[in-house]
Amino acid sequence: MRALVLALMLILPGVAAQAAPSVTWRVTKDHWDENDERGYSAFVTAIGRSGCSSSQSCLRDPANPYRGSDQAFLDIDVDCAKLPYLLRAYYAWKNGLPFSWVSGVAGSRFGGTSNRIAGRAGIVDSGTGVNGPTAIRAMLGAVYSATFRTDMAKDSAIPADFYAPALQPGSIRPGTVIYDTNAHIGVVYEVDAAGRIHYMDAHPDFTITRSVYGPQFGRGPAALGWGLKNWRPLKLVGARWNGHGLVGGRYVLAANAQIADFSLVQYDGTEPNPSGDPAKARFAYDGARLGFYEYARVAMSGGRADFNPIYEVQAAMRSLCNDLEDRRQAVEQAIANGIAARLHPSGLPDNIYSSDDSVWESYATPSRDTRLRAGFLGFRNELARMIQLWLNRDPRIVYDGTDLKGDLLMAYDGMSARCVTTYLSSDKRPVSLTFDDVTRRLFALSFDPYNCVELRWGDDRNDGSGACPDQAGKRRYYAMQERQRHVVDRDSGALAGPRDVDIRGLILAMPARPPFVQRYPGERQSRLP
Repeated sequence: MRALVLALMLILPGVAAQAAPSVTWRVTKDHWDENDERGYSAFVTAIGRSGCSSSQSCLRDPANPYRGSDQAFLDIDVDCAKLPYLLRAYYAWKNGLPFSWVSGVAGSRFGGTSNRIAGRAGIVDSGTGVNGPTAIRAMLGAVYSATFRTDMAKDSAIPADFYAPALQPGSIRPGTVIYDTNAHIGVVYEVDAAGRIHYMDAHPDFTITRSVYGPQFGRGPAALGWGLKNWRPLKLVGARWNGHGLVGGRYVLAANAQIADFSLVQYDGTEPNPSGDPAKARFAYDGARLGFYEYARVAMSGGRADFNPIYEVQAAMRSLCNDLEDRRQAVEQAIANGIAARLHPSGLPDNIYSSDDSVWESYATPSRDTRLRAGFLGFRNELARMIQLWLNRDPRIVYDGTDLKGDLLMAYDGMSARCVTTYLSSDKRPVSLTFDDVTRRLFALSFDPYNCVELRWGDDRNDGSGACPDQAGKRRYYAMQERQRHVVDRDSGALAGPRDVDIRGLILAMPARPPFVQRYPGERQSRLP
């Protein structure tokens, strides 16, 4: 049994540096040590917290300490799949670290089986240094979302770039990658004290947004590569020092069994699961049964399992409000570029989530909208669970008021009024939607960039009272997309509807809590009232 898997090598043609020292990549260490990983995490955290909105603006931001040495390399755009590779390679270049990547896979971005890794490339200095910008651009041309769709449970003949880490503090960290089998990728930039995993993600229009990890990243099996991933440890072996850096050598990557925090817990659960079906995986922390996303949060906080429902509602709404603002910007780009004014193509793409049509890929929002619906659904489900825990007098619920229903309603209405999405109608009037307005329109929001702005925001009136200029042809496509506007998990095809995201209705329907009944002598209420 091989302890290490030898990586295939590709020395990039024409990459040998003949330029100024500022662009030369000299590999001065044969592996990343703990200090390098901490430095990389700090770099990603700074970029994530900066609020930068594209890869170009992120590289130019003061949060990037290396921006002064980049020259024209600052002008680079990436989508979600390329963002983690850009950040990792860029940091490696600036710090003289080795870097290797999967250069090809046999398979697609979607499908029911994992992709086979077909090749691996790496930064190998022939003696004159490597041109960093050229090497990174070549690397970015080779990686895409299918690169992430590899089996996390097995070592492959050519090793994958990522491994499955344990769900524990320190293992999920800034720089950890999140892969959704719907072909979307995020990069963790912060894990807060409450265990929330904050991530940033890029989009086909090259914008970068931020949110909090949750049900919007639907679950999937290890075989399809779903979930939280860390960069696999690697080492450049057989290289020699020429006075400037390491020359030659080959890359060797650690096997799963050699990685201290390798774990399949996010797929298998913490409890026995003979079926092997990730949908049936069960999670418990200190004996308490939890859902997966709750388990991840509790585990990442080091066991903090108490929840204040008022704060949780406000935090969830802030995160979803950010997602709505990101969507507003995406819709605005389609309108500003005149896509809604064009004739609708004669058909829809074969795959609305991933199309070769440049207009659809750049301006349509089916994946973004599916994640948004999943986020709203997850919010309501989590609130329903917390309400039930409160009704059961579960000690994990921290609330010392006298009217949880009234306080939840006040918190919800207050946040809803502050979370306002405003767009210009087709006749140039400002239209504002509160958070609660969006919950009622959520399954009417059009992801089709050829629709008017009213349909993009769920105003589907067709009685002449609205400003939407879309005629019968476009309306027909809108009607055809009805089912797809209810999908909350592309892989499973799961659907939801307005009742499933009616958060205000859930609060209003809260029953009174049953009176405390002493079950044994001396038992006291864990929470008041």
